[in-house]
Amino acid sequence: MVWDWFPTYFDQLVAGLLLTLELLVVSIFFGMLLAIPIGLVQVTGPKWLGRIALGFCTVIRGTPLLIQLWLIYYGIGSGVFPEIPALRESILWPYLRDAYPYAIMAFVFSVAGYSGEVMRGAFAGVPKGELEAARAMGMSPFKVLYRIWLPRALQNVFPTLAGEMVLTLKSTPLAATITIQELFGVGYQIRQDTYRIYEPLLLIAGIYVILTGVIVLVMRYLENRVPRPAAA
Repeated sequence: MVWDWFPTYFDQLVAGLLLTLELLVVSIFFGMLLAIPIGLVQVTGPKWLGRIALGFCTVIRGTPLLIQLWLIYYGIGSGVFPEIPALRESILWPYLRDAYPYAIMAFVFSVAGYSGEVMRGAFAGVPKGELEAARAMGMSPFKVLYRIWLPRALQNVFPTLAGEMVLTLKSTPLAATITIQELFGVGYQIRQDTYRIYEPLLLIAGIYVILTGVIVLVMRYLENRVPRPAAA
């Protein structure tokens, strides 16, 4: 094992790690913001909106994330947008020609598609008696949602959501295929520069194992922090 390259690439590895975490956190945050209404409308309706949500989940879950990422980046970012002169001359162009927003978009859609279906099952699994009791106490529909329905639904699926988060973490290396130098991308660059194969891979794999352990611990902590409704 030869590790003399490590000090030289330490700063790049830290930058790649931070970018990986940024991709994960932003994707999970905005993906869950989409997943909750996607799951809810499939249970409560209206039916036409529920069908749109179901179609979205089906497309996202039925196609590889790599294809989605390439369609968004090479199709929209590199194909459609450059053909629009007004867009090329706008102040948004420096951002739109960068790969980062397209990677975020692909990961957010992926989290929303998978977690939206998980949330649908979670909302449907909450006992109707608890919701009816809350309504009988005079709670508004919104208050029933954020005080009873959503916490109970999240309790039911926290372990599943933790698994989805880990899968999203392990999907972030796909961003390297559209020139984003996240953790795996830095490792790939090290391999090319130093001709060392195993050491960079072992280091990157070890970091991912540590990150996965942290995610599992954080999700278990949050699972225990979600307020439980008082027993009848």
